[in-house]
Amino acid sequence: MDTVIVTGSAGFIGSHLVERLLKEKYKVIGIDCLTDYYPIEIKKYNLEELKNENFTFFEQDITEMDLIPIFNKSKFLIHVAAQPGVRASWGNQFEIYVKDNILATQKILESAKESKSFKKIVMASSSSIYGEQEGIMIEDITVPKPNSPYGATKLASENLGLIYSSNYDLPITSLRYFTVYGPRQRPDMAFFRFIKANLLGEEMTIFGDGNQIRDFTFISDIVDANLNCMKSKIHGNVLNIGGGKTYSVIDVLNKIEIITGKKNKLIFAEKQKGDVRRTEACIDKAIEVISYSPKISLDEGLEKQISWIKDNLGNK
Repeated sequence: MDTVIVTGSAGFIGSHLVERLLKEKYKVIGIDCLTDYYPIEIKKYNLEELKNENFTFFEQDITEMDLIPIFNKSKFLIHVAAQPGVRASWGNQFEIYVKDNILATQKILESAKESKSFKKIVMASSSSIYGEQEGIMIEDITVPKPNSPYGATKLASENLGLIYSSNYDLPITSLRYFTVYGPRQRPDMAFFRFIKANLLGEEMTIFGDGNQIRDFTFISDIVDANLNCMKSKIHGNVLNIGGGKTYSVIDVLNKIEIITGKKNKLIFAEKQKGDVRRTEACIDKAIEVISYSPKISLDEGLEKQISWIKDNLGNK
C-alpha cells in the first residue's frame, strides 16, 4: 500500500483528494496548519469526515516542520496547501501569501531534494497566473501576466517547481486549476455565496456587470487530474485543468434559479481589483499527457453543490 502526502489536506480541494486516495486504498499523510482565512471549524468538519486508520494528520506549519522524516515515508506528494484569495492578497496581507505560497513551497522542494524519495510531485497552480488575456489560454504559448499579488505568488511557486525539476531532476508537474467548485467549497467563493443567498432569500453582491467569463471546473474533475498526473511518468510540465466550456456569471445565476426554483436578489457593485474579465483553458495538453477528461457539466455540478449546501447550511 503506497503512501501519498497531501498538503492542505483539511481544505476544500485537499479534503477531496484525501477522500479519493483513501477510497483507492492508499495510505495518506495530511499536513495543514488550519489558518483562519475562513472559519477553522469548517476545516475541522472536513477532517472529521476523513477519519480512517490509513489517514495520519499533522496540524503544523510547513515552514516550521522537519519534513524529511515524513517525506521518507512516501513515494508521492500532492501539494495544494496555499493562502487563497485574489481580493485579499493586497496590502499587509501579502506577507502571508509570500510565506504560505512561496516560502512553504521552497521548503517542500528543498526537503524533497534531500529526501530523494518521491516518484511524483504534483503541485497546485492557478489560472490566476495568466491575468488578463484575450482568448483561450495555452500553457506553452500564452505569456503569464498575473493581475493580483495572489497570482504573482502562485506563478513564483510554479516557477520554483520548474527550477527544482530541471536542476535536481525532481519529478514535478504543476496543474493550473480553473475556478474550482463543488461540495465543501470555501464559503468566501462565489458559487457558495450565490447559492446560500438564493436559498435563504438574501441579497447577493455581484462584482462587475456579471458578463465576466469563467472556465468552471468541478471538484471531482480536479481530483481526477491530480491522480492521473500522480500515476503518470511525465514531469517538468505545467498543465491547464479546466471544465472544457465557459460561462458568464449571469449564466451561472440563471442556472441556480432554475435548479432551486427561487429568484436571485442581485446587487451589482464595482469590479474588484485583481479580477479578470475572462478565463478559458486549453486542456489539449492535459488530455494528451495525463488522459484528463472533465466529466461533470456545470448543470450537474451545480445540482450537486446546491444539494450539499442544503444539507450542510447549518454547519457553515
